[in-house]
Amino acid sequence: MPVPLIDLGRQHEPLMNEIRDAFERIVKNSAFILGEEVERFEQALARYAGTKYAIGVTSGTDALLMALMALDIGPGDEVITSPFTFFATAGSISRVGAKPVFIDINPRTYNLQWEMIEGAITEKTKAIMPVHLFGLSAQMDKITEIAEKHGLKVIEDAAQALGARFGDKMVGSMGDVGCYSFYPTKNLAAMGDAGALVTNDGELACRLRCIRVHGMDRADHFPEVGGNFRLDAFKAAVLALKLPHLDTYCTQRRAHADRYGQQLEALPIGTPFEAETRYHVYNQYTVRVHGGAREPLGHHLSACGIGNRVYYSIPLHLQPCYQHLGQGRGSLPNAEEAADEVLSIPVFPEMTHDEQEKVIAAIREFGQAE
Repeated sequence: MPVPLIDLGRQHEPLMNEIRDAFERIVKNSAFILGEEVERFEQALARYAGTKYAIGVTSGTDALLMALMALDIGPGDEVITSPFTFFATAGSISRVGAKPVFIDINPRTYNLQWEMIEGAITEKTKAIMPVHLFGLSAQMDKITEIAEKHGLKVIEDAAQALGARFGDKMVGSMGDVGCYSFYPTKNLAAMGDAGALVTNDGELACRLRCIRVHGMDRADHFPEVGGNFRLDAFKAAVLALKLPHLDTYCTQRRAHADRYGQQLEALPIGTPFEAETRYHVYNQYTVRVHGGAREPLGHHLSACGIGNRVYYSIPLHLQPCYQHLGQGRGSLPNAEEAADEVLSIPVFPEMTHDEQEKVIAAIREFGQAE
């Protein structure tokens, strides 16, 4: 019995009739881009996130890019962010001509080491872009406090963390703007690429809607250059169908995570950290494998038919395109060590008890052999 890293079909199966109905409705109406389906999803997402506004867009990557554009961040500016995340975080900063300033991560949470932020602030710094990695909120009280003190914007990269909370606040709702991804592997998954931004700033929301449609604020009138970042109706309809189930999906992920934590506790691997003030939604369940054993464990799991993957094997400051920034190996040791040791194992909501037992047994077998 193979155990996949994720199985999207199981999530879609009970929703198939509703998905078909949505598809037929959209085909009949022939309103394929933006429109009522997108507006309905945006309203539901804003309510869920606890914000006044939500803007549906083409992807989480484009959401980050649009946030930077709408906040007038560009050439000569600096944005403080994490080196241990998907490339889009820093890539979006570079695409607007700004400079990503990488600071190290907390080795337990994998999120920004907030204590290092103030030391990285210069006269060129315009924003902080914290990442809520793997479904765990960054230390948002400290980050927003620092940003307010120094007059900086906060762009939350919540691509992996919709549903996660810091205290009673949803990730994405605590900064100036929050960015979500609905890539098919995310906790709220579209049928294709999709993303959204949320904010409580009405002027910012209005500008984001203009940027979404090439910078157009009314028919044939373009006060600025935007892009084609429009969300299509079918993806929005599927997301609207799934959103009421998101809390259940997250609860199921958390139940799997709790069981892993109990069953793997005695083994020489590190399991994810969750603080009392933070509600983790486990987009990934990422273990820490020390002593150069990460690759052998991954091979062992694969041989047992168990899906696994490394997120992320190369920290961003060591990527070829960022060598000019001058942060070589050894400059951000926590991120570098994490990149050498992390391994993600199955935690998708629909994973069965027997499947999880197989994963646990395989890890135990490897640990005993070691």
